[in-house]
Amino acid sequence: MIVNDKMQKCYSYEYVAPMGADFAPDFQPQLTPKQMLQLGVFEGHYMTDCQNEFPKDWFAGAKLSLKKPNIKLNYFRVKSRMSLQEWRNRGWIIGPDPRGWFQWYCRYYMGRRIPDIDAIQIRRWKSFKRHVIQIHKNCLPFDITCRPKQRQALLQWAYTPFF
Repeated sequence: MIVNDKMQKCYSYEYVAPMGADFAPDFQPQLTPKQMLQLGVFEGHYMTDCQNEFPKDWFAGAKLSLKKPNIKLNYFRVKSRMSLQEWRNRGWIIGPDPRGWFQWYCRYYMGRRIPDIDAIQIRRWKSFKRHVIQIHKNCLPFDITCRPKQRQALLQWAYTPFF
Protein backbone atom coordinates (compact mmCIF):
# COMPACT_ATOMS: atom_id res chain seq x y z
CA MET A 1 0.00 0.00 0.00
CA ILE A 2 1.29 3.46 -0.87
CA VAL A 3 -0.24 6.32 1.09
CA ASN A 4 -0.55 9.87 -0.22
CA ASP A 5 -2.99 11.92 1.79
CA LYS A 6 -3.14 15.19 3.71
CA MET A 7 -0.91 13.90 6.51
CA GLN A 8 1.43 11.46 4.74
CA LYS A 9 3.20 11.45 1.40
CA CYS A 10 4.84 8.39 -0.15
CA TYR A 11 4.45 6.26 2.97
CA SER A 12 4.30 2.58 2.04
CA TYR A 13 3.63 -0.64 3.87
CA GLU A 14 2.81 -4.25 3.13
CA TYR A 15 0.09 -6.55 4.33
CA VAL A 16 1.63 -9.56 6.03
CA ALA A 17 -1.52 -10.93 7.69
CA PRO A 18 -5.02 -11.55 6.36
CA MET A 19 -7.47 -8.70 6.85
CA GLY A 20 -9.19 -8.92 10.24
CA ALA A 21 -7.19 -11.98 11.32
CA ASP A 22 -4.01 -13.14 12.99
CA PHE A 23 -4.18 -10.52 15.72
CA ALA A 24 -1.87 -10.71 18.72
CA PRO A 25 -3.46 -13.08 21.29
CA ASP A 26 -3.94 -10.27 23.83
CA PHE A 27 -5.58 -7.92 21.29
CA GLN A 28 -9.27 -8.67 20.88
CA PRO A 29 -11.09 -5.51 19.81
CA GLN A 30 -14.86 -5.74 20.04
CA LEU A 31 -15.54 -3.58 17.00
CA THR A 32 -14.12 -3.45 13.50
CA PRO A 33 -13.05 -0.16 11.93
CA LYS A 34 -16.10 -0.34 9.66
CA GLN A 35 -18.44 -0.76 12.64
CA MET A 36 -16.79 2.14 14.43
CA LEU A 37 -17.19 4.45 11.43
CA GLN A 38 -20.82 3.46 11.00
CA LEU A 39 -21.65 4.00 14.67
CA GLY A 40 -20.05 7.46 14.71
CA VAL A 41 -16.57 8.27 15.96
CA PHE A 42 -14.19 11.24 16.06
CA GLU A 43 -16.95 13.69 15.15
CA GLY A 44 -17.01 12.25 11.64
CA HIS A 45 -13.87 14.07 10.61
CA TYR A 46 -11.07 11.61 11.24
CA MET A 47 -10.93 9.62 8.00
CA THR A 48 -12.19 12.07 5.39
CA ASP A 49 -9.03 12.44 3.29
CA CYS A 50 -7.57 8.92 3.47
CA GLN A 51 -10.42 6.74 2.26
CA ASN A 52 -8.40 5.42 -0.68
CA GLU A 53 -6.21 3.52 1.76
CA PHE A 54 -9.04 1.37 3.10
CA PRO A 55 -11.85 -0.77 1.67
CA LYS A 56 -14.70 1.25 0.15
CA ASP A 57 -17.27 -0.74 2.10
CA TRP A 58 -15.87 0.66 5.36
CA PHE A 59 -17.30 4.01 4.32
CA ALA A 60 -20.73 2.80 3.20
CA GLY A 61 -22.99 4.18 5.90
CA ALA A 62 -20.08 5.81 7.75
CA LYS A 63 -20.87 9.01 9.59
CA LEU A 64 -18.43 11.49 8.04
CA SER A 65 -18.14 15.27 7.98
CA LEU A 66 -15.93 16.51 5.16
CA LYS A 67 -15.63 20.16 6.20
CA LYS A 68 -15.21 20.15 9.98
CA PRO A 69 -15.77 17.96 13.05
CA ASN A 70 -19.43 17.58 14.00
CA ILE A 71 -20.24 16.14 17.44
CA LYS A 72 -23.74 15.24 16.23
CA LEU A 73 -22.09 12.47 14.19
CA ASN A 74 -20.65 10.83 17.30
CA TYR A 75 -22.85 7.99 18.51
CA PHE A 76 -23.34 9.63 21.91
CA ARG A 77 -23.40 13.17 20.45
CA VAL A 78 -20.67 14.34 22.82
CA LYS A 79 -17.11 15.44 22.27
CA SER A 80 -14.79 12.98 23.91
CA ARG A 81 -11.44 13.58 22.33
CA MET A 82 -8.57 16.00 22.51
CA SER A 83 -7.10 17.75 19.50
CA LEU A 84 -4.45 16.10 17.38
CA GLN A 85 -2.01 18.74 18.62
CA GLU A 86 -2.72 17.68 22.20
CA TRP A 87 -2.14 14.04 21.22
CA ARG A 88 1.24 15.06 19.81
CA ASN A 89 2.09 17.05 22.93
CA ARG A 90 1.34 14.04 25.13
CA GLY A 91 3.41 11.67 22.99
CA TRP A 92 0.42 9.62 21.85
CA ILE A 93 1.31 9.74 18.15
CA ILE A 94 3.57 6.74 17.70
CA GLY A 95 5.50 5.53 14.68
CA PRO A 96 4.23 5.94 11.15
CA ASP A 97 0.60 6.70 12.06
CA PRO A 98 0.19 10.49 12.29
CA ARG A 99 -3.53 10.23 13.09
CA GLY A 100 -2.97 8.10 16.18
CA TRP A 101 -4.36 4.88 17.56
CA PHE A 102 -7.34 4.48 15.21
CA GLN A 103 -5.15 4.82 12.14
CA TRP A 104 -2.81 2.24 13.61
CA TYR A 105 -5.81 -0.06 14.26
CA CYS A 106 -7.14 0.34 10.71
CA ARG A 107 -3.74 -0.54 9.27
CA TYR A 108 -3.27 -3.43 11.70
CA TYR A 109 -6.74 -4.72 10.82
CA MET A 110 -5.79 -4.57 7.13
CA GLY A 111 -2.76 -6.77 7.82
CA ARG A 112 0.17 -4.44 8.43
CA ARG A 113 2.44 -5.54 11.26
CA ILE A 114 5.21 -3.56 12.92
CA PRO A 115 6.02 -5.58 16.05
CA ASP A 116 7.47 -2.79 18.24
CA ILE A 117 4.72 -0.30 17.35
CA ASP A 118 2.02 -2.97 17.57
CA ALA A 119 3.12 -3.90 21.10
CA ILE A 120 2.89 -0.26 22.25
CA GLN A 121 -0.52 0.32 20.68
CA ILE A 122 -1.93 -2.94 22.01
CA ARG A 123 -0.70 -2.00 25.50
CA ARG A 124 -2.46 1.36 25.13
CA TRP A 125 -5.67 -0.37 23.99
CA LYS A 126 -5.54 -2.78 26.94
CA SER A 127 -5.08 0.06 29.42
CA PHE A 128 -8.20 1.77 28.07
CA LYS A 129 -10.32 -1.04 29.52
CA ARG A 130 -10.23 0.84 32.83
CA HIS A 131 -13.13 2.90 31.43
CA VAL A 132 -15.25 -0.25 31.11
CA ILE A 133 -14.64 -0.92 34.80
CA GLN A 134 -15.60 2.65 35.75
CA ILE A 135 -18.87 2.42 33.85
CA HIS A 136 -19.69 -0.93 35.47
CA LYS A 137 -19.02 0.57 38.90
CA ASN A 138 -21.01 3.77 38.35
CA CYS A 139 -23.89 2.95 36.00
CA LEU A 140 -26.90 0.68 36.00
CA PRO A 141 -26.65 -2.17 33.48
CA PHE A 142 -27.56 -1.08 29.92
CA ASP A 143 -28.14 2.56 30.92
CA ILE A 144 -26.28 3.98 27.92
CA THR A 145 -27.16 7.52 29.00
CA CYS A 146 -24.79 7.13 31.95
CA ARG A 147 -21.27 8.46 31.31
CA PRO A 148 -21.67 9.25 27.60
CA LYS A 149 -18.16 10.73 27.23
CA GLN A 150 -16.57 7.56 28.56
CA ARG A 151 -18.82 5.44 26.36
CA GLN A 152 -17.91 7.49 23.29
CA ALA A 153 -14.23 7.15 24.18
CA LEU A 154 -14.64 3.36 24.49
CA LEU A 155 -16.28 3.26 21.09
CA GLN A 156 -13.28 5.15 19.67
CA TRP A 157 -10.99 2.44 21.09
CA ALA A 158 -12.94 -0.48 19.57
CA TYR A 159 -14.67 -1.44 22.82
CA THR A 160 -18.42 -1.86 22.72
CA PRO A 161 -20.00 0.83 24.93
CA PHE A 162 -23.38 -0.90 25.09
CA PHE A 163 -23.45 -2.78 28.39
